[in-house]
Amino acid sequence: MKILLPLFMILALAGCVFNLTQIDWADPLAGKSSVAVIGVMASASAFLLLLILILSKRIAQKMKNR
Repeated sequence: MKILLPLFMILALAGCVFNLTQIDWADPLAGKSSVAVIGVMASASAFLLLLILILSKRIAQKMKNR
């Protein structure tokens, strides 16, 4: 689990960066660009959820050691 969560975080960041390169900044909500915008939002959400999971595990471990 210690290797898996950071790996998923890296994959989420890679997906976010990839989708950022696919956006047509002149018209970001048209055609394939809208799919890329949704992909960026989904990747960013996944990254934040994984970050919250890691932080909650650290807090639980600290509470357990008290």
